[in-house]
Amino acid sequence: MTSASALRLERAGSPAEFERIAGPFLSAREAENNLVLGLTSAMKAGRSYGPAVYFGAVRDGNSIVGVAMRAGLYLIVTAGTTDESLRMLIEDAVRQTGDSPGIIGPKDLARRAVELWTARTGQRAHVQTAERIYALARVIPPRSVNGHMRPARASDLDLAAAWFHAFGMEAQPHLAGTAAEARANAERWIAGGRLRLWEDGVVVSMAGASGPTPNGIRVGAVYTPPDKRRRGYASALVAALSQEQLDTGKKFCFLYTDLANPTSNKIYQDVGYEPVCDIDEYIFESA
Repeated sequence: MTSASALRLERAGSPAEFERIAGPFLSAREAENNLVLGLTSAMKAGRSYGPAVYFGAVRDGNSIVGVAMRAGLYLIVTAGTTDESLRMLIEDAVRQTGDSPGIIGPKDLARRAVELWTARTGQRAHVQTAERIYALARVIPPRSVNGHMRPARASDLDLAAAWFHAFGMEAQPHLAGTAAEARANAERWIAGGRLRLWEDGVVVSMAGASGPTPNGIRVGAVYTPPDKRRRGYASALVAALSQEQLDTGKKFCFLYTDLANPTSNKIYQDVGYEPVCDIDEYIFESA
C-alpha cells in the first residue's frame, strides 16, 4: 500500500490541462468514467457549466491514482480512485469547492467519499438517485414500429423545449430548471446537431447524443410524452441513434438509467445495452 506521504495532489487550471493529466487514467475505465470524459470534452469545446469548477488528481510517482471533478453542480469521484487518494481529494475539494450540493460516483466509492466529507464538515447526505451505467457495442434491432428517425430542426424548438422541461421534471425534479433554461438547452442540442426525433406522422419521441469520449458517446434526453408511450417509439429511436453513432466510428454508446424505473432498464437492454456499474447520486442535507 502506498503511504499518503508519497502521494501528491495536483489541481488543473483548465479542461485541457485536466485532460492531459487525468485523461489516460479516466480512459482506462472509459465506460465508468464517461460522464467526466464527456464533460471535459464539452468544456474544452467552450461549454460552460457555471463558475463552480474543480479539477483534482492525485499522483503516485508518475502514475495518476485518483481523480475528482466538479463542473457546475455535484462533485464527481471517478472509477479507479484509490482509498488513499480519495481522502486527499475530498479534503482538497472541501477547501476548494465546499459549496457542492452533493457527490456522484460508483456506488462504493461515492459512499466512502460521502463518509469522508461528513467527517470533515459534519454535513450528512442521502442517496437521491440510484443509477446504472450501460454500454453498447452492437445494436440488437428492436421490433419494427411505424415511423423513422430524423434530425431535430430549428422549427422543432418549441416542441423540444417543452419536452426537455418535461423530461427534467419527470426524471430529476430536484435538478429541473426553468422553462427558459430548458429552451436554451434544447436550442444548444439542435444547433449542435445532437438531437434526434422519431416521427410517425407527427413527432412522437426524442433522444440525443452528447459528451464524446475517446471511443464513445453518451445517449440521453430520451423522452416520449405519456400519450405516446408503450408503442416501441423510444426503443426504435435509441436503437437507430445508437447505430448512427456506431456508423460514425464510435466503438461504444453509453447511457444512464434510474434503477427505480424498470421499464427503461429493460428496453435499453433489449436493444443491446449491457450493465457496466451502479452509480449513486448523493445530496447533502440541510443543517
